[in-house]
Amino acid sequence: MKQYILILFAGLCGFTFCHLLQAQVQPETFVVGDALPDAPELSPRGTYAVGVQTVTFVNKGQVDILKSKEGSEPKYDRPLKVEIWYPATLPGAATKLVSYESVLGRSNDPKRPIIPFNFTGRAVRDAAPNTKDGTFPLVIVSHGYPGSRYLLTYLTENLASKGYVVAAIDHTESTYQDLSGFQSTLLNRPKDILFVLNQLAELSKPKGKHFLSGLADASNTALIGYSMGGYGVLNVAGAGYSSQLTTFFTNMTGGSKAIEVRTSQSPEYKASMDSRIKAIVAFAPWGMERGIWDSEGLQGLKTPTFFIAGSQDDVSGYEKGVKAIYTGSVNADRYMLVYVNARHNVAPNPPPAQTLQPGMTMDEYYHYAEPAWNERRINNINQHFVTAFLGIHLKKQDFQKYLQPESDTTKPWPGFKPRTSVGLELLHDSPVK
Repeated sequence: MKQYILILFAGLCGFTFCHLLQAQVQPETFVVGDALPDAPELSPRGTYAVGVQTVTFVNKGQVDILKSKEGSEPKYDRPLKVEIWYPATLPGAATKLVSYESVLGRSNDPKRPIIPFNFTGRAVRDAAPNTKDGTFPLVIVSHGYPGSRYLLTYLTENLASKGYVVAAIDHTESTYQDLSGFQSTLLNRPKDILFVLNQLAELSKPKGKHFLSGLADASNTALIGYSMGGYGVLNVAGAGYSSQLTTFFTNMTGGSKAIEVRTSQSPEYKASMDSRIKAIVAFAPWGMERGIWDSEGLQGLKTPTFFIAGSQDDVSGYEKGVKAIYTGSVNADRYMLVYVNARHNVAPNPPPAQTLQPGMTMDEYYHYAEPAWNERRINNINQHFVTAFLGIHLKKQDFQKYLQPESDTTKPWPGFKPRTSVGLELLHDSPVK
């Protein structure tokens, strides 16, 4: 009897019925940012459909530091491509997947040629924005050196699905495709972030014709930065650079002191503090081990800040690097999530499938991967904590419990499934009075 039933079922599979059955039971392909079975409570995507569009801004008349010489600082118009994710309204039949175009390699390294690749996200290109739920807080994302606006799509899409407008910058001369001298990144990173904030604020004004009009609330903004992006967002938020950076920069550029405008003693820097910025997330911010900040500069950071670091970071450093920034930022209400035994890659998407192909070097794989951690797991944990932190400061949501881990190590942290809050530390310090 059993054999007859199996034969009958096999016969049925010759018809369309079999294909229908397979479609019902076959699991959906994993997409960057999807929640794993052990993902913390706030990790999964929110209720909003997500749209995505690309815009380009041009910051005119900027110092062309790569062509500067002692006594001469030529100017150029600096283009910045920005990817924007936002809550969207979709027709019933619309697909919710998008293909992103990125590259591996380095434009300035013949040993690491540029290799284009595509990967899938959960968004709809040029979808109509959701205009019925009012304005949404703005989040600006700054990548590392090198990087791209697509380096953290697991997080940018996730936040958009939870009711944020999220803008990720391609920093000119700092991406895989146009990688140039480091002095450009040192000078332009915070300036790019402020310029983009101002451009988005202008486009978001009500009654305009841009898709952002009436959609983003630039007066309620958070900044997220990874590595050199962390270097940038901390400076924008109040951590003025040290005089040692001026010396370092001047030696690198053959005499230019253009970086002085972002140092803690600069009147121009002090005047640039922006009350629209309500919260900062700094992944593995670079610079402390190089003397980029001193005690005075770090005391200028007063914006609530969430640091995320690996305890074995060998790029930004940990004890004398990220943790030293955290410790020295005495006037900010601040947290630091530590991935124990992780190195520097505590922020990006998982390694693209292309990095696993035969002949691909370890360099491309390890631009994304962590030796002691599953990158998808890191992504989920980051989604959870960034959702909690930004929810508190930009949406006034009651998420404080998620930032108060259990002192009893046998119990899971709030929002974590049993046995999963291991390998993590969460520090918190209030501002001095």
